Amino acid sequence: MSVRVSGLLVTPVKALRIQRRDAVTLERGGVPENRRFFIIDGKDRLVNGNGLTTLQAVVAEYSHEQRELTLRFPDGRTVSGHPAGGPLIAAHFHGTAVPAVALDGPWSDALSEYAGTPIRLVESGLRCGAVDRGRTGTVSLISRGTLERVAAAAGVEGPLDDRRFRMLFEIDGVEAHAEDEWLDRPLRIGAAVITLRGHVGRCAITTRDPDTGTRDLDTLRALSKYRRDLETTEPLACGVYGEVTEPGVVRVGDPVALV
Repeated sequence: MSVRVSGLLVTPVKALRIQRRDAVTLERGGVPENRRFFIIDGKDRLVNGNGLTTLQAVVAEYSHEQRELTLRFPDGRTVSGHPAGGPLIAAHFHGTAVPAVALDGPWSDALSEYAGTPIRLVESGLRCGAVDRGRTGTVSLISRGTLERVAAAAGVEGPLDDRRFRMLFEIDGVEAHAEDEWLDRPLRIGAAVITLRGHVGRCAITTRDPDTGTRDLDTLRALSKYRRDLETTEPLACGVYGEVTEPGVVRVGDPVALV
């Protein structure tokens, strides 16, 4: 069986609902539309789906070329506009200060009303956007075989919905966790080449329904059954992350091969 791209997942705003795409364009800093924006609280600290689980029910649409951002809320309300730069701030992003641009527009008020607490939408000041692992983590990948293996450990029919793990690429045609062995080896995916740098350690976001944010499956316990003692770059790992070494377009159905 040939190895192919079986899924592409992005979200313009970190913590909001992950969405499927038929194609993405990889630049050196990753996919420009992916995690371009993120949310902070009153102390300029990152707010994610673990802190405000209902954020996963909000859908963001963003055109990087037209600079237009739209948020769609579960009650049918929509807010849209063109992000305009405000003051530059230092946001606390997983314990690290990163540059972010406070945005003028309707999004922060709408998000605060929805969440029931004051929060603000900001744009990442980094080329790589609001990805967890900076420049070396602009892409992420998981195989369908891995999703099937986690499902089996959880006692459910698989594979699991790939959106639960919020990875950029899902691939099919390899055995479970085959991607673990691909670190520091160039991987051609579609017209692009990426180099994988580490394993993705898992948190509670994977236990939640990708549409509602409701906790519905103990994925961490399932992973712990057979992954706890492995030597990986991050604990309780499932999937891998890396960086773009050769930009290009990637489409669902494209071939995947180690270079």
